[in-house]
Amino acid sequence: MFSAAHAYWFKDRTDDENRAIFGKWASRWGHGHNYEIELSVAGQLDEATGMVVNITDVDKALKRAIQPLRDKHLTYEVPHFATNPPTTENIAAYIAQRFNAEFTDPAARLTKIIVAETPTLSASVEFREFQESNTKQMVSLTRSLDFAAAHRLHAQGLSDNENLAIFGKCNNPHGHGHNYGVEVTVSGEIDPKTGMIVDLVALDKVLDTEIMERYDHKHLNDDTEDFSHTNPTSENLTLAIWNHLVEKIPAPARLKRVVVRETDRNYFEYEGN
Repeated sequence: MFSAAHAYWFKDRTDDENRAIFGKWASRWGHGHNYEIELSVAGQLDEATGMVVNITDVDKALKRAIQPLRDKHLTYEVPHFATNPPTTENIAAYIAQRFNAEFTDPAARLTKIIVAETPTLSASVEFREFQESNTKQMVSLTRSLDFAAAHRLHAQGLSDNENLAIFGKCNNPHGHGHNYGVEVTVSGEIDPKTGMIVDLVALDKVLDTEIMERYDHKHLNDDTEDFSHTNPTSENLTLAIWNHLVEKIPAPARLKRVVVRETDRNYFEYEGN
C-alpha cells in the first residue's frame, strides 16, 4: 500500500479543455487515495527450495518500484505523470514497468498487477505469453458495486419434493436474501489523452441502469423478467448480468469478466465464450 495525491488536470490546457477531458473529476488541486497493490509472478517450482521465487526478493523489488510514488502528489512531483494522466490504469502500467526493471530473478516473471484506488475501483495489467518468448500487455479496469435482493431457488421443471431435496433451505417458499457483490471488468487500450480505457461516468451509468435499477431491492423470482421462468441461481444471475452488459459497455472498451459474490464463501464468474 502507498498513499498519494493526484489531479486530473493538464497545466498546458484551458479550464474548459480539462473539463472536457476529465469531466467531474477535473481539478487542478486533485485529491488522494490509499492505493493497494496486488502482484503475481509465475515460474517453475524449484525442487530444492520448494519455492518459485524468494518472496523477499519480490517484496523488495515492488517497494523499489513504488518508492517514487509514496506520499507524493503524482501530477506535480512525479515526472512521468506530468504528461501522462495519473489514472488508475496508468499508475498500474507505471508500477508494472518499474517492477519489471527492478525484479531481475530469471526464475520468475510478472504475470499480473492490480492497483486498487478505492474498494470499488481497480485497474490491472496482465502479461500473457504469445509467440514463444514474447509477452503481450493487457490492461483492465474493474468496477465493484452491490445490491440487495431476495430469491427462491426453485426449478420449474422439477416437482416440489425434488426442488426441496436439491435446494434444501434455499427452497423456502417465500425466499431468502443476499447482499450481492458484483465486479464488472472491462479491458482495452489506454487512451493517451485521458489515460483511461473507458469513460467511467458512462460505464457507471450503464451499470446503474442494467444492474442496480434491474435488481436492487427486488425479489428476483417475482419482480424481474429475467427469472420469471428461470431459476435465479447465482450462476444464472452472473450470466444474465453478462448478457445485459456485453453490448452496452462504452466503446472502445469491451466486457471481460463478471463476478457475482453471493456470500463470503461463494462467488461465481463468467468470461464469455
